Amino acid sequence: MNQDTKQPTVLLDRSDVRVSHETGIAATIRSSIDKVRSGDLGSLPVVVGLVIIWTVFGTLNPTFLSSNNLANLLFDASTVGIISLGIVCVLMVGEIDLSVGSISGFASAMVGMLWVNEGWPVVLAILAALVFGGVIGTIYALLFNRLGMPSFVSTLAGLLAVLGMQLYLLGATGSINLPYGSAIVNFGQLLVIPRPLAYVFALIPGVVMLFAGFAVVRRRKQANLSAPSIGGLVAKAVAITVALEFVAFYLNQDRGIPWMFALFVVLVIIMDYALTRTQWGRSMSAVGGNREAARRAGINVRMIYTSAFVLCAMFAALGGVLAAARLASASQQAGTGDVNLNAIAAAVIGGTSLFGGRGNAYSALLGIIVIQSIASGLTMLDLSSALRYMITGAVLAIAVIVDSLARRSRASHGRG
Repeated sequence: MNQDTKQPTVLLDRSDVRVSHETGIAATIRSSIDKVRSGDLGSLPVVVGLVIIWTVFGTLNPTFLSSNNLANLLFDASTVGIISLGIVCVLMVGEIDLSVGSISGFASAMVGMLWVNEGWPVVLAILAALVFGGVIGTIYALLFNRLGMPSFVSTLAGLLAVLGMQLYLLGATGSINLPYGSAIVNFGQLLVIPRPLAYVFALIPGVVMLFAGFAVVRRRKQANLSAPSIGGLVAKAVAITVALEFVAFYLNQDRGIPWMFALFVVLVIIMDYALTRTQWGRSMSAVGGNREAARRAGINVRMIYTSAFVLCAMFAALGGVLAAARLASASQQAGTGDVNLNAIAAAVIGGTSLFGGRGNAYSALLGIIVIQSIASGLTMLDLSSALRYMITGAVLAIAVIVDSLARRSRASHGRG
């Protein structure tokens, strides 16, 4: 009897030793591999795709990876990227907004008309454009919540109506030039972060990750729960800091990091916090995953849908204002062409699910960099825009396929 009772004790001690040996960086790597096997791919596919795209274009034309070209890429990516950030919100709840391009175009026309033609202060003109976006989003929410109109139909009707309003507002001239040398045009075309400040900014994400991670570890240990390894946390923070400092150093070799891209990144960080660390963000995921279950859990489903549509339209308006600043004009072509499709494609390529309930703000950042990299690389190779559309469409299709396979893998893993 004594031997029988002692043997399990020895086995438990050995398992404890084995677990302790697997803590640290090795445990972090093992955990990441397990997540990928279970279908939780995160941003891995888009990062791998971006590395492949940059390697191919950098090999075909070394100028593609020059610091000057990458700075221009960040300038161009910021406007549609902000619009895509709004698309992430509506996709999270399983809906869509097809009118973001038209809203962005009308917002740019509205700023031009109020600021240049009517003499309004530029800040008030921008605020008016954002309020307009909020009103349009509220209308979509009312049509969806009260009348049950599918968002595909309501936003398609909005696309046509707002485009008509844009053409009417610009009138016979068809365009309004914004004053060169103005603060908003300089912001969209010239202003970059001072070099010392860029290095300071590059430190912030790693430091925040470190302190936030330590807080999580402390809380979980106080609750007698398993906690992430300190070694893995430090390794992640150091890796991110080194990567961002290198990016800042490389871009500072020429023009530097655009302030407009910095604004985009700040908005991404704010939205990521809102989507992952607040009750509202958890409600967004719940509604997108199962609307009826969310309603039974006491979530105000109508309010969640309203917030998604309003944020999407307001981000579209802000993107349109920045696009006008980038081009120093508001024209009938603003918001047309591939703006709509690129904004939606960026969110999906970056990892936001078309099926709702899963996504993050960083998908807009990663997705638009992929799309803008393809556009920039093909332009530098002097290839036609037709090829750009085909390649972007293929990348979008691959992203949706990967998402579908990941969902299937997670479902089978859950059943197992």
